[in-house]
Amino acid sequence: MTGTAFVIGASGQMGRQAVRALAADGWRVTAASRRGGGGADERPPEGVRTVRVDRSDTAALAAALGDGCDVLLDCVAYDAADARQLLALSDRIGSAVVISSAAVYEDERGRNFDTQGEPDGAPRYPLPLPETCATVAPGPATYGTRKVELEQTLLAAGDRLPSTLLRAGAVHGTHSPLPRELHFVKRALDGRPVRVLAYGGASRFHPVHASNVAELVRLAAAKPGSRVLNAGDPQAPTVAEISATVDRALGVTSETVLIDGPPPAPTVGDTPWSTPHPMVLDMSAAERELGYRPVTTYEDSVPETAAWLAAELAKADWRDLFPLPARLSADHGDWFDYAAEDDWLAANGA
Repeated sequence: MTGTAFVIGASGQMGRQAVRALAADGWRVTAASRRGGGGADERPPEGVRTVRVDRSDTAALAAALGDGCDVLLDCVAYDAADARQLLALSDRIGSAVVISSAAVYEDERGRNFDTQGEPDGAPRYPLPLPETCATVAPGPATYGTRKVELEQTLLAAGDRLPSTLLRAGAVHGTHSPLPRELHFVKRALDGRPVRVLAYGGASRFHPVHASNVAELVRLAAAKPGSRVLNAGDPQAPTVAEISATVDRALGVTSETVLIDGPPPAPTVGDTPWSTPHPMVLDMSAAERELGYRPVTTYEDSVPETAAWLAAELAKADWRDLFPLPARLSADHGDWFDYAAEDDWLAANGA
């Protein structure tokens, strides 16, 4: 099944990949974004129509949709208000695919992403983590609770707008607004000879490359339905494996120092993947329902991501290039506090 596809957020990390995947599959794609097109630094695939629209402006979105589409991909929907906006336009949308997040899950004791800062607040999810696992309560309080609002609002109206919700893991690849690989790429480029890793370097926070998300989008577009599905790569590497993979991609060798337990200081041993307990998504439902087969692995995709990051870092200060990780670094401890690492290493004879 192919037809007309409308992509909201087409200039973003996932939107770019989805536009290409849908166009290659024969869909007549309209790429919509606030900037217009599929990214300011690249031309969209041949035959793709581009429009400039702010999805928060419902009238403008309705005008851009025109007579409608067979499938709409929403890469930037966030909460119940966005879901209601799509439902208001459901008379001109055949089906939808909407990006959600694995941040919606909670464990059997109610621990979730939002409780991680509390004593014994780190969630212990089943391995692997299926879509049937409980989620946090819907509400406006946090990223995860708002994503649950989004999911529940759309699923409750499945008779009006069949919607596939994709619960994405740690999205990676080029053009990311939050490139976690920056943590190791910058260290390599700075000539930093050591990687200090908490939890024995064994943390696992399931990644998903943007092209694998796009493959799930392509498959769901051809098989409409109301469902939630995890979105992950074929493997969930440990943070030590991620560090080594980035080093290999950049042709460097570094020493790995493992800390048995949590970070001893806010900027020592912590990484964007560091968790006390693993989060590994169960991908069997996507395989069963859609015939999903990933198009890349974490290891195979990292060289392109590392090269993109290296090229970006040659242009300007990383804080100016990547405001989101810069803000996280400022709020929760400098990602690149080498002095604190050196002090800890010296004090511990490492």
